[in-house]
Amino acid sequence: MATLNDIGVAAAINILTAFAFFIAFAILRLQPVNDRVYFPKWYLKGLRSSPIQSGGFVSKFVNLDFRSYIRFLNWMPQALRMPEPELIDHAGLDSVVYLRIYLLGLKIFFPIAFVAFAVLVPVNWTNTTLDKLQNLTFSDIDKLSISNIPNGSSRFWTHICMAYAITFWTCFVLKREYKIIGSMRLQFLASDQRRPDQFTVLVRNIPPDPDESVSELVEHFFLVNHPDYYLTYQAVYNANKLSELVEKRKNLQNWLDYYQNKHSRNPSKRPLIKVGFLGCWGEKVDAIDHYTDKIEGLTRKISTEKETVTSSTKSLVPAAFVSFKRRWGAVVCSQTQQSRNPTEWLTEWAPEPRDIYWDNLALPYVQLTIRRLVIAVAFFFLTFFFMIPIAFVQTLANIEGIEKAVPFLKPLIEMKTVKSFIQGFLPGIALKIFLIVLPSILMLMSKFEGFISKSSLERRCASRYYMFQFINVFLCSIIAGTALQQLNSFLNQSATEIPKTIGVSIPMKATFFITYIMVDGWAGVAGEILRLKPLIIYHLKNFFLVKTEKDREEAMDPGTIGFNTGEPQIQLYFILGLVYAAVSPILLPFILVFFALAYVVYRHQIINVYNQEYESAGSFWPDVHRRVVIALIVSQLLLLGLLSTKHASRSTPLLFILPVLTIGFHRFCTGRYQPVFVRYPLQDAMVKDTLERLREPNLNLKTFLQNAYAHPVFKAADNIGNEMVVEELAPDRTPELVATKRSSRRTHSGGSLESGNL
Repeated sequence: MATLNDIGVAAAINILTAFAFFIAFAILRLQPVNDRVYFPKWYLKGLRSSPIQSGGFVSKFVNLDFRSYIRFLNWMPQALRMPEPELIDHAGLDSVVYLRIYLLGLKIFFPIAFVAFAVLVPVNWTNTTLDKLQNLTFSDIDKLSISNIPNGSSRFWTHICMAYAITFWTCFVLKREYKIIGSMRLQFLASDQRRPDQFTVLVRNIPPDPDESVSELVEHFFLVNHPDYYLTYQAVYNANKLSELVEKRKNLQNWLDYYQNKHSRNPSKRPLIKVGFLGCWGEKVDAIDHYTDKIEGLTRKISTEKETVTSSTKSLVPAAFVSFKRRWGAVVCSQTQQSRNPTEWLTEWAPEPRDIYWDNLALPYVQLTIRRLVIAVAFFFLTFFFMIPIAFVQTLANIEGIEKAVPFLKPLIEMKTVKSFIQGFLPGIALKIFLIVLPSILMLMSKFEGFISKSSLERRCASRYYMFQFINVFLCSIIAGTALQQLNSFLNQSATEIPKTIGVSIPMKATFFITYIMVDGWAGVAGEILRLKPLIIYHLKNFFLVKTEKDREEAMDPGTIGFNTGEPQIQLYFILGLVYAAVSPILLPFILVFFALAYVVYRHQIINVYNQEYESAGSFWPDVHRRVVIALIVSQLLLLGLLSTKHASRSTPLLFILPVLTIGFHRFCTGRYQPVFVRYPLQDAMVKDTLERLREPNLNLKTFLQNAYAHPVFKAADNIGNEMVVEELAPDRTPELVATKRSSRRTHSGGSLESGNL
């Protein structure tokens, strides 16, 4: 059980760690040699040049302007200076909407914290319930929680009123934010420049036809059923093997560059390598000649594979990207049923080209349900088995448990400084370490499920990560921690008294979550701005692989926001804040520091570093809204259960109303605001089409769309030096009847062609 002194030690450690990260960042970012690491976004936009190219030899690597070191924290006001409309133009709407999640936390919890400390803390502190209980482990900090109020007390009315205030205020802020972001999305889509995905739908589960290939079938179907607006299509190829070959060649090219650079530094000596297993043994050969030969052989394989993919009908996937002359036509096609059989000719909005996860387009549509069932079972077992390390983390917060496991360390553990470190800092950092590999596992599971866009992959991964955080980090930490801390009390009281002890003990887990917030939300956020891993990798690549300015740009790793890991982590703080606001308000200041610090840090990163891989116009906001509502309902139910153990039977019936009201509020918001994030209004599509025709009457849209959805591996293969022939797309024509192989055969045999059979 962490005491006030333990929390103070943990706070000091994390504050000093965060400050050290900020100092290191302030110094490293000023060095010319690190400019591409801390400002890569400006380089990618072509708005910043390398300071290494000018000045003396020393000034190319070290900043000699000592006045700049005095203003080492000026990046904070600079990060807040850019207005939101300019930030949208600079980084996209997704980045701005993501930042508004942090603002949402500040808007919700700042007034709640003010009221809680003004009302609830005095009510909780002015009692002596915990002092009177025997066999119960607690600290002075727990006297600020609801546990310090005696059973059946009339003071519980204060907590119920606080629960109502939290609910109404949270719903008010959520509704207002939903409305604002919905308006921002519509405005962004209306003012956004022309993009291929505005005119294109993805068609999947195309039924097989013995007389026509997939390409012919797609052209035929849309010429007949969308004669006025159909423009062209892009066939989808299974090019996974070609992608592997191109990636393998890229890796070999990196090794060749490395040895060529090594040889250029010492021309008198040719680099040698062993060709045996992992280069540990075998015959020594010339490294440059070895990799040159391997690359030449692989280039020939790539050329052959390209020809096979594009010429064989077996490489065609029963899916296609179909483009239309007008946005209006794409809207109608994406939101209507195309066939009598609702499982065929399935249409959806096409992701923008850079958002597509091409590997999964080759998966048969019928496999998706089976794959998702398999992953659901796998995720259940993953969640279950991860409870073991979570329970281990809770033993670190229990000094008595550690002393029983390793009694010979008892003299060391009982030292004041060591004890404070174990209880105040170690549990949080241990939990953080155990969760490091989880996002990678969840992303692999999402890819196996078959989602065809990076945005949908990240949203699915975020959804599972959120469930995992809720079950294991939140619920399991409370249950396991309570059981370990109050083990002696459980063993020495009757079964009827155990629920009462749990009801008193759950608020005491606030101290564990405080240590976790400081490790993850304070020091962790400060560590994000330091970018230590990208810094090291950039300089390694720059030293061993970089030969040209293009190579140097490729060595930069700007990274992305990381929605799949960042958003679920934020939602954990929403859960903790809403649950403990009426139970143990001492948690709220630590959460407010996290939201404020994270907002400044990530705003700086979005302006200067992150280069978002795709733009979904804030389509993930309904997920954010839903999870905050879930957190609100969970807080209401837990408070209801807690008060029932405190014999507050006269006041608890009023709490039953809150979940019902919250669910009703969520249904209202879903019906009123969510359609903006799911569908594109026909009215807006027609307005934009009309304006475009007036401004650009001679626009050749077909040229703009023709290769927009060509597989990127074909472009990579072209860069290697091979010409990739893309299939000529359908001509711009709209005949009443379309001749096909099937119709020609029927006509020759005396049959007739009916549009209903097409």
